[in-house]
Amino acid sequence: MVPLVLATCALVAGCATNPVTGDQDFVLLSEEQEIALGRDYHEQILKQYDVYDDDGLSAYVSRVGQRLAQRSHRPDLDYTFTVLDDTAVNAFALPGGYVYITRGILAYFNSEAEMAGVLGHELGHVTARHSVQQYSAATASSILGTILLARAGAGRAGADLFQTVQLAAMRGYGRDQELQADRLGARYLARAGYDPDEMINVIGILADQEDYEVARAKEEGREPQVHHGAFATHPENDARLQEVVQAAHGHEVDDPRPAGHAAYLHRIDGLTFGADTKQGVVDGARFLHRDLDVALAAPDGWTIDNRPDRVIFRAPDDAAELVVGMKAVRSDASPRELLGERLGDDRIAEGRALADSRFPGYTGVGIRQTAGGQRRVRHVLVRKDEQAWYFAGIVPGGEHFTRYDADFLDIARGLHALTAAERRRARPLHIELVAAQAGDTYETLARAVPDRLDDPVARLRLINGDYPDGEPAAGRLIKTLR
Repeated sequence: MVPLVLATCALVAGCATNPVTGDQDFVLLSEEQEIALGRDYHEQILKQYDVYDDDGLSAYVSRVGQRLAQRSHRPDLDYTFTVLDDTAVNAFALPGGYVYITRGILAYFNSEAEMAGVLGHELGHVTARHSVQQYSAATASSILGTILLARAGAGRAGADLFQTVQLAAMRGYGRDQELQADRLGARYLARAGYDPDEMINVIGILADQEDYEVARAKEEGREPQVHHGAFATHPENDARLQEVVQAAHGHEVDDPRPAGHAAYLHRIDGLTFGADTKQGVVDGARFLHRDLDVALAAPDGWTIDNRPDRVIFRAPDDAAELVVGMKAVRSDASPRELLGERLGDDRIAEGRALADSRFPGYTGVGIRQTAGGQRRVRHVLVRKDEQAWYFAGIVPGGEHFTRYDADFLDIARGLHALTAAERRRARPLHIELVAAQAGDTYETLARAVPDRLDDPVARLRLINGDYPDGEPAAGRLIKTLR
């Protein structure tokens, strides 16, 4: 019987030798096409994310990444390493040698070798062509496959393929491919002179962060922001991971490199932690945006989920939510006109000016058809100078809409310019290095952390690799938040 992969190759002429394993893979892209596709995807990524504004840090990450890449199975690719200005704890790679790492994940490393471990893992996805395999499988399953091959990425189907590949890269490829990327990352660490056991250390740090973040997200009713590595168990208890890392010791070089604790910490001294001024910050029950000079307050018991593209106010037990967005507009348009433009052909009832608002506003109630029937939606638009703030209040199920409608309106009409005190609190947090003194604990160090950071003791332990109950030794250089 002909193996399935060979039969598929014969049908679509899509087999190539894997650079890592030497086996035949089903892929529909040559290396030249892979590079071209990666270049196109890279442009799309840069439209979705900002690049972190620190040339020195970017150059440092690139140097470490290039050192690993030159010792990989595909050293001739033109690799690009990009630090994204994103709070998510993540790193991912796209076809053709494009590797991305967020400032969110950089905060949790405590050495150059740990950062190199994550970069090496992502290089493993590139060298084993995991994203190319994902792309090929998605293309082959589409009736538009032959058209897409003629011009990869064209039209709606090309956009759908980009989403497929991007989601796989950011969320992980499954246990086997993630383990292969760990194996390759450890090998590249060893070849570059680092101790491959650093792969175990960094995965342990990320596993701790994931455990903490999943628990916090569940409490707050939101999706967790975690690294995409497939953590089947904690690395100390993962026999398969231990085996692949141990195998990398056979690739050690004659010129070993230090882990680089101090060098790395000094490189990230001043790194933005959490939301920055472009995204605004959550300060207890308030959302503060320094760049836009705006503040919003949540009712008692409500929580605020600050995302890059919107802010969501949630009632206790997720009984209701108010989604807030902003768009720059012309200043001569009335709130009623702007709301009409926003909703298009959707009709709203009970339209009226927003009473008692600090800025001009207009509101109404729309009817949204859902699988479960009709749902009422509170629409509000408030214009502040050349900013249009749009609010959409929804009650899942809809039967208690009137119970929360007054809260929707109160949040919207409460939009105001920052006070002097709010402007001070709207500054983002940054990592600051300190030398631990005798008697210091994370409890005492957390007292100097701004009180808008939830659970500061656990956060300090996490970013210093001491979670859940470690303490700093006297004289040790550690990270705090200011």
